[in-house]
Amino acid sequence: MATLYLVSTPIGNLDDVSARATETLRSVRRILAEDTRRTRILTDRVGADATLVSLHAHNERERSEAIVAWLDAGEDLALVTDAGTPLVSDPGGRVVSSVLDAGHDVVPIPGPSAVLAALVASGLPAERFTFLGFPARKGRERERDLERIASAPETTILFESPHRLVRLLEDLGAVCESERRVAVAREVTKLHEEFIRGTLAEVAAYYERRPPKGEVTVVVGAP
Repeated sequence: MATLYLVSTPIGNLDDVSARATETLRSVRRILAEDTRRTRILTDRVGADATLVSLHAHNERERSEAIVAWLDAGEDLALVTDAGTPLVSDPGGRVVSSVLDAGHDVVPIPGPSAVLAALVASGLPAERFTFLGFPARKGRERERDLERIASAPETTILFESPHRLVRLLEDLGAVCESERRVAVAREVTKLHEEFIRGTLAEVAAYYERRPPKGEVTVVVGAP
C-alpha cells in the first residue's frame, strides 16, 4: 500500500514552506501539480527533483487511473496546488476519492492557508466560520449565495477575483444591513499584502477608488 501526500505550499512567501513539506517533496518521484511551471519554482527552491505531472480541473478524471496505477506499483506521490492547501477551491477531490477507493493511504501535510490567514487577521470572530469558496457569478445561484451570507450566524469567508470584488461588496451591501463588517485580505504574505477592514459600503468605496490586483479573500461578519 502506497501513500498520496496532500502537501500545503506557500501562498506567496516561499519562506513559509515547512520542513515536513520540503522533506515530502524531496522524497517522492512524482508530484501532481495544478501548474507545473509555478510548482517548479518551489521544487527548485527546496531541492526536489521529482517529475512534475499536471493535474487540473480539465484532466483530473483521466489522470486518476494513472495515479492509482502508480500507487498500486508501490510509488508514493505528492499532490500540490498552486498555493495553499490542496482541494480547497482547487482540483484533487476526484483523485483523493479514487485513491481511497483503491485502498491506499491519503496523508495531509498541513501548512499555509489563505482562508485561515485572512480569518485570524480580519478582526472578526474566528470561533465559528463558514467557507464558501468562490460565489456564483449570476442567476438564482448567486442570489442564494448572497442570501446565505446575509443570514449566516457565523463569520463567512470566500474567495473572489479582483475585478469582481467591488460588485460582490455592493451586492452584499444590498442584502445585508448597512453596518455589516467586512475585511478584505489581498496578496497575503506577499510584498504588497493589504488588509482593508470596515463596513461593506466603506470597503466597496475604497476599492472603487483603488481597483485591486492579486489574490483576494473576503471575510464577512455575522449580523
